Amino acid sequence: PLLITLIAGALIPVAVFVATRKFLKMDVSNAAALAAHYGSVSAVTFMASLAFLSKQGVEYEGFMPAIMAAMEIPAIFVAMLLAKQFKQEKSESDLSFWATMHEVFSGKSFVLLVAGLIAGAVASAEGRELIKPFLIAPFYGVLMLFLLEMGLIAGERLRDAKEAGIKLVAFAIIAPVLQGALGIALAYAIGLSQGGATIFAVICSSASYIAAPAAVRASLPEANPGYYVTTSLGITFPFNLIVGIPLYFSMSGWLYS
Repeated sequence: PLLITLIAGALIPVAVFVATRKFLKMDVSNAAALAAHYGSVSAVTFMASLAFLSKQGVEYEGFMPAIMAAMEIPAIFVAMLLAKQFKQEKSESDLSFWATMHEVFSGKSFVLLVAGLIAGAVASAEGRELIKPFLIAPFYGVLMLFLLEMGLIAGERLRDAKEAGIKLVAFAIIAPVLQGALGIALAYAIGLSQGGATIFAVICSSASYIAAPAAVRASLPEANPGYYVTTSLGITFPFNLIVGIPLYFSMSGWLYS
């Protein structure tokens, strides 16, 4: 599963980069910015998928949070390599690339993900029980509040969709569905359960709006936030919450039945 995650995390941004360059006529910077966002992961969408499966009473592999964490890095890394390769200003690209790597590895989201993995690996059963009232029990309430805030921000960003154009809006809906279908197929091929396949589809289809924007701002300041923020947060994020997660679960059901 980890190997497939790294492969998918590297291939998806390449596909997004090529598609946006060819069909949306994006320049290198904006295409690389979208590749970084759509190859990376939305942690909130991932958590929402866990809540959805719990509501359905569907079990899934316990290592899926580690898979989600592993997907964070390769997409941004590959997207920056693509930008470096295709940009003409080599010296500026080199500086931006290393600035991006520093931004990714020192960012709060990545540091917390790694710290959580280490803590979970070394914690005993007794230790996990001690933190359960503080971290696990309030999870759904905090998730609800966070989703409410993200929904408000996404609603504001929907206004930018008019400037983005109908093709970009269509991309923000079609791309996650295709990436989710790829995730289901890969999960089925390596023997994950239906619940695991649904989560892996969400991991492949969701677009980052926390780690990726920070990296893009550091490395590709000329990229238009109206493109990558509007699509990832304003369109793909609510689409996955409302339509995508149930759709991927149904698609996995067709395959696993």
